[in-house]
Amino acid sequence: MKPLFATLLILFFLLPLAGKSQTGKDPVDHVNPYMGNISHLLVPTFPTVHLPNSMLRVYPERGDFTGDLLKGLPLVVTSHRGKSAFNLSPFQGSDKALQPVLNYSYDLEKIRPYSYSVYLDDQQTTIEYAVSHQAAIYSMEFAKTEPVSLIVNSKDGELKWNGTAISGYQQLENNTRVFIYLEPETKPAKQVALVNNQIKEEQSTAKGRNACLVLKYPENTGSVKIRYGISFISEEQAAKNLSREISNFDLKKVAQKGREIWNKALQKTSVSGGTPDELSVFYTSVYRTYERPVCISEDGKYFSAFDHKIHNDEGKPFFTDDWIWDTYRATHPLRVITEPEMEQNIIYSFLRMSEQMENFWWPTFPEITGDSRRMNSNHGVATVIDAYKKGIKGFDLAKVYEACKMGITEKTLAPWSGKPAGELDKFYKEHGYIPALKEGESETIAEVHHFERRQPVAVTLGTAYDEWCLAQIAKELGNTNDFEYFQKRSLNYRNLFHPETHFFHPKDKGGKFIQPFDYVFSGGQGARGFYGENNAWIYRWDVQHNIADLIKLMNGNQNFIKNLDDMFAQPLGKGKFDFYAQLPDHTGNVGQFSMANEPSLHIPYLYNYAGQPWKTQKRIRTLLDQWFRNDLMGVPGDEDGGGMSAFVVFSQMGFYPVTPGLPIYNIGSPVFSESVVQLGNGKKFKIVAENAGPQNKYIQSAKLNGKNWDKPWFSHDDLKNGGELQLIMGPKANKTWGAKPENAPPSFVSN
Repeated sequence: MKPLFATLLILFFLLPLAGKSQTGKDPVDHVNPYMGNISHLLVPTFPTVHLPNSMLRVYPERGDFTGDLLKGLPLVVTSHRGKSAFNLSPFQGSDKALQPVLNYSYDLEKIRPYSYSVYLDDQQTTIEYAVSHQAAIYSMEFAKTEPVSLIVNSKDGELKWNGTAISGYQQLENNTRVFIYLEPETKPAKQVALVNNQIKEEQSTAKGRNACLVLKYPENTGSVKIRYGISFISEEQAAKNLSREISNFDLKKVAQKGREIWNKALQKTSVSGGTPDELSVFYTSVYRTYERPVCISEDGKYFSAFDHKIHNDEGKPFFTDDWIWDTYRATHPLRVITEPEMEQNIIYSFLRMSEQMENFWWPTFPEITGDSRRMNSNHGVATVIDAYKKGIKGFDLAKVYEACKMGITEKTLAPWSGKPAGELDKFYKEHGYIPALKEGESETIAEVHHFERRQPVAVTLGTAYDEWCLAQIAKELGNTNDFEYFQKRSLNYRNLFHPETHFFHPKDKGGKFIQPFDYVFSGGQGARGFYGENNAWIYRWDVQHNIADLIKLMNGNQNFIKNLDDMFAQPLGKGKFDFYAQLPDHTGNVGQFSMANEPSLHIPYLYNYAGQPWKTQKRIRTLLDQWFRNDLMGVPGDEDGGGMSAFVVFSQMGFYPVTPGLPIYNIGSPVFSESVVQLGNGKKFKIVAENAGPQNKYIQSAKLNGKNWDKPWFSHDDLKNGGELQLIMGPKANKTWGAKPENAPPSFVSN
């Protein structure tokens, strides 16, 4: 009995540690929402308090982490970068100081994914907050004895008090409204309105800009709690959402439930063996991949800004707010592995958007307020074929294909435009490239955005990839004619390849390369005259679907490798002030490589295709160490709500989807000794990296599912049923591993 008792005793002490890291912490305790809150140049990360892919999310409203004052307390943020739609301002003092939104000096702030706390030091008020999916709760403790005022502000809308709760709406863009139902635990002594900073007694409604109602509490009020629900359907639905999710005023219970939900999500990708900082970078990056898109189904219904109607979701949750130009690259492929049911529902949501819009066009930047049609190309088509090729088939592929096809062939290819195809598109169809304007030549095409410009190289390359994706869908549908047509058109990038310089170089409408030309600085602000946000050094590699052909165009592996090496070694060409004044998105530089912008994410893995996987291993680990750190400036650029974070998640585990739509993964260099991915089918895929550490970044040998493996890639089929990739790591490169030409990752090739 003694051995049995000892075993049971060990299990008793170990069971509470299930799901915890080697530090004894839960995964959510490794998340640092402050990571990257100070931007290197443009947009910082946002320390968002929310549950995974949930409708209700908030973050402190300030410029970035250095913001000295809080602009009230947020009640709801309606988009990834939106300001709070409603605002709460607690106050003790003279009514003469009341304003629609109060600015607070603050201290002792603590942000967790599921909760928030802060001390308003001038006011001597302690704030605690916990969030659910469509409802949340605030607790406010007051140290002073003066009367308490709670200012509730709709920045453009209407609020009313019914004696129990405040309800109302705020008007957003595109005839979209967000509704609120807010009730205090303790009934106020009275309620007033605030109009033009003046108290209006016995006024129970407020309407228009900065519509404000104020709940007034007497002297010596020690604390007040409020709970609220939100909705995009109605005030009544907001009340139902609140009742369903938060039935009392127990803030700790709400926070604990949120903590459990986050731990469950974060455990779908678990790692061990790294440093505490590496664990924080990893789990923080996973947390950010759950920020978008958001589920806006409410009790089986949702409001769609794509046709301004309320729909039954037919048992399939409706998701929106997804900047696909960024997230197709790694966020969607990560979700295909860990959240396949959610990814299926997201693609189904895209189809419903297409059906609801005036034109049956696949969305590009679907937001709460509709499709904003930002950036260039329509990479939403990549999410479709990537999911389908990896086994997610719970949608009508033929109908999806028509929406994708029409979104690429009937909508203009001009960036940041939702207009129908025009003269520029006709030229592209006939000549296979977007023509560039010469310096000083005036724009005459109506559908071209005045600031974003044509971006002719970026659009040509991006559309070639999109048309490759269309070809693969057509092939799955047995549509041979479309397959052959789009497969041929997916080679259009060749039309802009300069055989002497090995760059993609803009051509004028007569087919001549624009000269003179500077591959770093030509193109004006953001290089938009020719590229888009990044310069020619980045777009040199923007042929995700046909790396083998790109190698051939560059005259073989040796030149391809040299061109890659040159990019990382090439100086900026000007002082930082001048460089970033023109190319503010092109930060996180290593030479001309930009770690800070999404078109760069696949580039470090391209050495795998040319016989030098060891350089991919070295470069990936170096980039992770240089640019992704557990501190306030630990993200190199515009993170875009998961677009860049998914690169970190994949790369720290040791593999990456270079070509969404082609069901393979390139092998990099794992940071952790063990990474485990929970697959949606209940099975696990494990990456074991023996000797992994800061120095041991190079793969010495490998086994895949027990067999010797000499390829710097593996297929989704190797992953989908569970298995194990075993890597022996060392401090010096094994330059023969994965180097044979026949072992290069597969790629679309056409003569």
